[in-house]
Amino acid sequence: MTGQPSGRSWFGPAAPRTVEIHTDGTREFSRIWQGFMTARFTLGLVLLAMQLTLLAGGTSYSRWLVAISLAYFGSTLVTGLFGKPLFLGDNFSRQWIRLVGLDVLAFSSLQVLQSNHVNYTPLFALPILLASVLGSLRLALGTAAGVTVLLLGSTWLTYAAGTNDTTLSLLQAALTGVGYFAIALLANQLSSRLATEGLRARSSQAAATLQRQVNALVIGSLPDGVLIVDRLGAVRAANPAALKLLTATPAQRKNLTDLHLEPGWLPLLQLTYASFAHGQGQEQDVTISHEGQGPLRLHVSTRPTNPQDLGGESLCVLFLQDQRELEARMRTEKLASMGRMSTAVAHEIRNPLAAISQANALLDEDLTDPRHKKLTQMVDQNAQRLAKIVEDILDASRAQPQDGGLSPLHMSLNEAVYRICRDWSGQNQCEQRLECNLSGQALRVQFEGDHLRRILVNLLDNARRFATERPGGIQVQTQGLHAQQAKLRIWSDGPPMDQTVERHLFEPFFSSESRSSGLGLYICRQLCEGHGASISYQRSHREVAGLPIEGNEFSVSFVRMVEPAAAESKDSNPSPWPITTF
Repeated sequence: MTGQPSGRSWFGPAAPRTVEIHTDGTREFSRIWQGFMTARFTLGLVLLAMQLTLLAGGTSYSRWLVAISLAYFGSTLVTGLFGKPLFLGDNFSRQWIRLVGLDVLAFSSLQVLQSNHVNYTPLFALPILLASVLGSLRLALGTAAGVTVLLLGSTWLTYAAGTNDTTLSLLQAALTGVGYFAIALLANQLSSRLATEGLRARSSQAAATLQRQVNALVIGSLPDGVLIVDRLGAVRAANPAALKLLTATPAQRKNLTDLHLEPGWLPLLQLTYASFAHGQGQEQDVTISHEGQGPLRLHVSTRPTNPQDLGGESLCVLFLQDQRELEARMRTEKLASMGRMSTAVAHEIRNPLAAISQANALLDEDLTDPRHKKLTQMVDQNAQRLAKIVEDILDASRAQPQDGGLSPLHMSLNEAVYRICRDWSGQNQCEQRLECNLSGQALRVQFEGDHLRRILVNLLDNARRFATERPGGIQVQTQGLHAQQAKLRIWSDGPPMDQTVERHLFEPFFSSESRSSGLGLYICRQLCEGHGASISYQRSHREVAGLPIEGNEFSVSFVRMVEPAAAESKDSNPSPWPITTF
């Protein structure tokens, strides 16, 4: 944990001296400090216990040795309990004297005063390591030099006293001093290297933490859902958009830890297994269907991860996109290029078309020849067809969502559907073909009456165009799914649609008939989305004349409103509407 003046160590580049890698109070420095204090305390306890044992055993001893051991033990205890972690620096400061100098003095006194041939010189390694790790290289080498001088001086005193084997003692002291120099140098270099690595680790950790926070912020704000799933189908992570798309109730949110827990998530699980099996990303349009909830169409892209990057574990990242948003962007792009032009052309056509219709009506009054009358009828029919196309184009430009600042409109779904179906069946002579089955529950929904009429009439006209003439071939049903949702179903026993037609069913300017503008279902969906509702299509079975018949079904899901009891009582009687043909 020491800085280097040169900026390099034998074990690699060291931290620059200007960077304070020994900042007081850091966790790493405090741990090292506490380790050294524990070692000094343990050594002081061992020395005191050894001296007391020698005293109790009657071995030759010096009372000074017991006193020095006791004083050293007390000093290490006080320093360990009350001393603060401090860097020793480059100089022989007061802090060095309190730690390293005290150790050197105590061990030197024990070595000089010992009379039982106990060698205390190995203990000098502790203060040298202390100076090497908690101080600079100069302080470490200076401490090693001081210890070496003390060892040589002690040997010289022995020589002056006339003790034998002086040459061998001098050689041993010199060799020990060289070892201390090596310990000081290597310990300081290793400490510098570890300090540099610690500094890099802290910098990398800070960068990784920042990157994780940025990634979490970006993923959390993504409009697309992101799921991370393992091979067993367990969900490791999910961003808020994925939670919103896949869960509608607290129970589903709680279960979004495993894709096996909800049957509606089975398509996602199968796509995940396919990604792991092929080892490459998959793309597919799936439908998530939960009991009591409308279907949710998603475009799912998967990206399996490389097991080598995650320690051998395989994960799959699923990107979920709401098909409604994708199609909305496609519609926006499509309409952006032609919307203004078609609206302007429709406005320009409107006035000449009205003039043509008026002139044709005046001409028809003066004609008596049936052949000429037939021609004026053809002109009138085609003029009405053009007028219908113009109105559809203008309606598409006017079909905008409601202003969020206005209070939502409430209406009785059963009453409105019954009135619209009764009027439509009378105008189109479909009293026997249309069967209306209305719910006995009070269904008050958030919708506007004129918009509902446009939607229902459009769906009934489409059903009449393709349904058979049998009674009950067209069926309308209302249903309360739960406290927050109600549904309107329009079913007809017509043949199945071609896949190419079904794929583009709600797109603008797309139709399977040459005489249609292709805007009817598009306007229906725009009106539904403007009120928080949704419209969908599927093939389903209904009972007609006691037989199960497969047909085409359009479903409109409404936001159900909770009204006071007084308001609900108007629509609370069971089955107040006919459940038969009109």
